[in-house]
Amino acid sequence: MSEVSRKVGLVTGAGSGIGRATAIEFARQGAAVAVLDIDENTAAETTEMIRKNGGDALTVPIDIADERSVRAAVERTVTAHGGLDFAVNNAGTASHRRLDRMTLDEFERVVRVNLAGTFLCMKYELPLFEGGGAIVNIASNGGLYAIPHAPAYVAAKHGIVGFTKVAAVDYAADGIRVNAVCPGPTRTPGFEKWAGDTDMIARQEAITPLGRLATPEEVAAAAVWLCSDAASYVTGIAMSVDGGRRA
Repeated sequence: MSEVSRKVGLVTGAGSGIGRATAIEFARQGAAVAVLDIDENTAAETTEMIRKNGGDALTVPIDIADERSVRAAVERTVTAHGGLDFAVNNAGTASHRRLDRMTLDEFERVVRVNLAGTFLCMKYELPLFEGGGAIVNIASNGGLYAIPHAPAYVAAKHGIVGFTKVAAVDYAADGIRVNAVCPGPTRTPGFEKWAGDTDMIARQEAITPLGRLATPEEVAAAAVWLCSDAASYVTGIAMSVDGGRRA
């Protein structure tokens, strides 16, 4: 039996990429998962993929930048599944622009979605864990070091790593473990769209010791493990899933 079998939880940004792979992996291992995304259509596609393979999934719309939306989505998950054992806060947005060319509006938008959005999710998830549980925040290797031309993104991801560690300490006595996963470049639809027809992917692969980018499924495996009973003594870490780039 899987270490997450019969657990219930949610994944934000689960309509595509890492979030979709994570929701699918939880369901494959026997968990009931709420599929949360701002795009209800892509979330519904993920839910259908899970159900076709016999899994238990529920589509829940969410805008993590809107507090009322976050509260409603988390409460709907708990109402539908009767509790909360895990949460993976994956939703976010990217930005690539030098600091001196970035407007305040753009900076605030990126921080609002990535940093404040993850904060809001945790704010409403934490009180609903009864008897313990696990939260994984999907940060980025940009939460551990610099990414050129991404000041707002890097600032937000560093912030996520920071309050992940604080929450791990503050809620340890409640049996709630809080960790971050920090992926390197991952072959998601969003990354491939951003890379376009350039040699970006080849250049990223060339500077990765394993010689390739991560797949969404490889990042998902780390998140699921951190939420499982197998990781029962792991809390407060920022786990790189980057093919050796931090070695």
